[in-house]
Amino acid sequence: MSDQSTTFHNITISGLPGSGSTTLLNMLREHSHLKFEGWSGFSGGEFMRSYAIEKGLFKAQKGLHHSANVYSEAFDREVDMGMREKLAIETHWIIESWLSGFMAQNIPGVFKVLMKCSNTAVKVDRIVNRDTVSPDQALENMNTRYRENYAKWKKMYAKEWNNWVVVTGKAKQSDPIDFWRPNLYDLVIDTYSTNQKETLDLVLDAIENKTLNKAA
Repeated sequence: MSDQSTTFHNITISGLPGSGSTTLLNMLREHSHLKFEGWSGFSGGEFMRSYAIEKGLFKAQKGLHHSANVYSEAFDREVDMGMREKLAIETHWIIESWLSGFMAQNIPGVFKVLMKCSNTAVKVDRIVNRDTVSPDQALENMNTRYRENYAKWKKMYAKEWNNWVVVTGKAKQSDPIDFWRPNLYDLVIDTYSTNQKETLDLVLDAIENKTLNKAA
């Protein structure tokens, strides 16, 4: 990888459950060239859960990931705005979380990747394998987490949506709040039609070649 990779100072990876965002994070933080250049990555979910366990706020759910309602709005904002500050003042971070790309809006030098999977059955299967639960449990947990998280964040970040997205012309005032709106991201990858190696290559090529083309 050439020195052009440093054109982007930080990388965010966003995606709903089963999209492959954590897999991409792990591949990037283990990539030899990125490690050599001093890049390091972490999951926002891992950090949040670690902090919550320390504070006695974590609620175990037999391996399943839980919704954001486990935490207070103040806690969420503390973590999310801390993430935004890190992306603004530090370099060589790869941050994966549901909202990392949204939190990076209008921050120069951040390459924002959106992961999606257009096949629900594939997403469910990935969660089943990851969390060792039944397909019905995986689907219910996936839908519940999305519904509860979205409702909470929609209320919490309505002002930021207006300031970061509507005012800057990325969406109309009449458009619904959508933290995973494709035009908020530099690269969009559908992991139903793109395997792990192809996904990694798309991200590395985009960073090296300074391209901002969408991949569907």
